[in-house]
Amino acid sequence: MHKAHKDRRNRGKMKIDWEKTGGLLPVVVQDVASSEVLMLAYMDEEALNLSLETGFAHYFSRTKNRIWKKGEQSGNVQKIEDAYLDCDNDTLLIKVEQKGGTACHTGAKSCFFRKIADA
Repeated sequence: MHKAHKDRRNRGKMKIDWEKTGGLLPVVVQDVASSEVLMLAYMDEEALNLSLETGFAHYFSRTKNRIWKKGEQSGNVQKIEDAYLDCDNDTLLIKVEQKGGTACHTGAKSCFFRKIADA
C-alpha cells in the first residue's frame, strides 16, 4: 500500500471483529482524489490480506463465493492509497486511485448513480 493511516492509539494494528461481521467485512470504497463513494463491497480475511500485500483491492464475491481482484477482467483496478477501520472494528473504508475511470460493472464511475426520488 502506498500510504497507510497509523492510528497512534493502536499503532496501526487492525483488530477486526471477524465474528461480528460473519467473516465478511463491509468495505466502503472512496476515490482518493474526489472523495466520491465508488462502491460498497466485502472482504474476507484472505481478500484483506491480498489487498494489503499487493496494494490493489481484492474483494469477496458473495454471488460467486470467491475472491476477485477488482478489475481482473475490465482492467479497472483500484490502487489502494489509504485504509481506515471504523470505531467498531467492523467496517473498512479504503481510498483508492480508480484506474480506467469506472468502478461499476455497468460502466458508471460509481455504483451509486440511481437517485431515489424524494429521499
